[in-house]
Amino acid sequence: MIFKRPLGTCILALAVSALLMGRTIAAEQDTVSVDSDTEDIIHGALAYLAKQQGLNGSWSQTAKPDTEPVAMTGYALMAFISAGNLPDEGEYGRNVTSGMQYLLNQVQPDGLFRDVNQGRYMYSHGIATVALSELYGETRTPVLRERLVQIVNVIIHAQSQIGGWRYTPTSRDADISVTVLQVAALRAAKNAGLAVPQDSIDRAIGFIGKCYNEKAGGFAYQPYGPPGFARTAAAIYSLQVCGKYDDPRLSAGSDYLFANDKETEQWWPYGCYYAAPAQYMIGGDVWKRWYAEMKTKLLSTVVRDGDKCHWDEVHSRALGPVYETAVFTTILAMPYHYIPLYQR
Repeated sequence: MIFKRPLGTCILALAVSALLMGRTIAAEQDTVSVDSDTEDIIHGALAYLAKQQGLNGSWSQTAKPDTEPVAMTGYALMAFISAGNLPDEGEYGRNVTSGMQYLLNQVQPDGLFRDVNQGRYMYSHGIATVALSELYGETRTPVLRERLVQIVNVIIHAQSQIGGWRYTPTSRDADISVTVLQVAALRAAKNAGLAVPQDSIDRAIGFIGKCYNEKAGGFAYQPYGPPGFARTAAAIYSLQVCGKYDDPRLSAGSDYLFANDKETEQWWPYGCYYAAPAQYMIGGDVWKRWYAEMKTKLLSTVVRDGDKCHWDEVHSRALGPVYETAVFTTILAMPYHYIPLYQR
């Protein structure tokens, strides 16, 4: 069994999340639950991730030790949070505390993280900010808020003139794959009580709209380019975290994802990381169908090693099993409803 938060804590967290977001979890989402087989896989995956954590609290690409530790730590923390673990709370509470402290230690006075691939900096900054925002929303730790203000300001000032974000904080153009992490980070920070300029959100919505291909119903990497699975997943999730829950492009994008969901694509795990919460927030039969299909695929490809489980790097060779295991665990655990960012 997954070690979840104590019942009282869980109820309080859900109530606060509902209050912050102005609505309760949709009833139709509750028709999707985690069965015992899936729960065993989630528990085994968390055991695997806990084993991969470094002595300094970070996670890295296991195929390339000491690479992308800020990003991988962000993804791993989200996996633990998705199953109800918080700093010093839950079976893996110590792992969460250690990972959170690692990220906090990497924040420099200017709000930039150390130990990041500078050529693709904003990817790491975005997911680390998402994870820290979710943790602050649950713990209200003062030092965490102080760091969050710094790193959120980096995102706000890194927004390009065309409304999106690109690889570095000083880029002048933008793409949807970097933009999704920044708008998710801004939404998570806003949920946690930090100030986020509405102008930043409005400009981001404008950029996302320019990436839409009306004929195909999907979204492109950059304006006027060809649509793709991961790009569309990132775009419709971006629209949702920007508050555009009734945008007609969501339905078209959802249909596009079902029609183009191919595990052979190199960026399939990356796309699924955004497709899952996007379909979850649409809810109803859409979410029920998507989760069932994802669960079938993931449970048939998981690698079991004693009491531990992980997913190999067959889908995204450049990222490794820590990334895939963190991503797929987060997706499978979504019916627990622990992550406020995934609620409307």
